[in-house]
Amino acid sequence: MIYKVSYVVSGGRHPGAIMNEYERPQLGDRVEIGDKVFEVTEVLEMTPPRGDFQYLHVTVRLVDENENP
Repeated sequence: MIYKVSYVVSGGRHPGAIMNEYERPQLGDRVEIGDKVFEVTEVLEMTPPRGDFQYLHVTVRLVDENENP
């Protein structure tokens, strides 16, 4: 399955990104966007899956550099 993921950053201090992922993001996952690390806080389906493809809206928060994974 290919997931077209719209990453939206809480607080709006980062523009986020749209990326293709081969694994569905899960709550608590960490993702790198540019040179920053974010934690997934919400995952919403934007459309039902079609074949091997699905659109997702994912909200993330910036991870403090001192925070343990």
